[in-house]
Amino acid sequence: MNIYSLPAFTDNYIWALVEGTQCWVVDPGQAAPVERFLATHQLQLEGVLITHHHGDHTGGISELTKHRNLRVIGPDNPSITEITDTAREGDSFHLLGATFHTMAVPGHTLDHVAYQGEAGSRHVVFCGDTLFAGGCGRLFEGTPAQMWHSLNKIADLPDRTEVYAAHEYTTANLTFAAAVDPENAQLQARIADVAACRAHGIATLPSSIALEKATNPFLRAAKPALQHAAALASGERLSSDEAVFAALRAYKDRF
Repeated sequence: MNIYSLPAFTDNYIWALVEGTQCWVVDPGQAAPVERFLATHQLQLEGVLITHHHGDHTGGISELTKHRNLRVIGPDNPSITEITDTAREGDSFHLLGATFHTMAVPGHTLDHVAYQGEAGSRHVVFCGDTLFAGGCGRLFEGTPAQMWHSLNKIADLPDRTEVYAAHEYTTANLTFAAAVDPENAQLQARIADVAACRAHGIATLPSSIALEKATNPFLRAAKPALQHAAALASGERLSSDEAVFAALRAYKDRF
């Protein structure tokens, strides 16, 4: 299975999963990038994976399904009217030679799910707007406790897992990370790598679970540097990793 990034809007990625002439797409906020990709590579669209209900992840479904009989797998949310297969925590399904498992990851939204896939020794996760490269999603509907739990579920995946988030937010995320974790040498190296990629128009995704655990401040709340930064930002003594995460997320919102 090959995975391709299809840029959409100003900073979204639609992920295209391809095996032979068959294709699935993840979070098609727009139909046009998908249709161009299918035509260019002479592929047959078989189905769609949806992580949550926001329009920049679902807006292209109706057009893609208008003249196709597609499976649309997504969260239990009646506002996504094209869903054919509801994805709930612990569900498994097979597509393109891979086995996928659904993870409930509320926080950014209450209906948010992620899809962890295994094809031989390869592990991937499509995490929508929950975990970003160097960051995490805003809390539009869920609580800090929910998001902290969701991020840790994803972080518990094997270190080699490829992380396919839905936005090119990495540069801004790492700017914040450097402000709260300034002595992290691996973070500084990542910032240089990302700058080189973006200078040549190269996507900064996929990331990996190992890299996120080493450089993403929202997965590093147990580290003294992040605890110190969170306490300074909040003006409070923070008694738990969850509280540190909540303070960091609130700081990022106003950064």
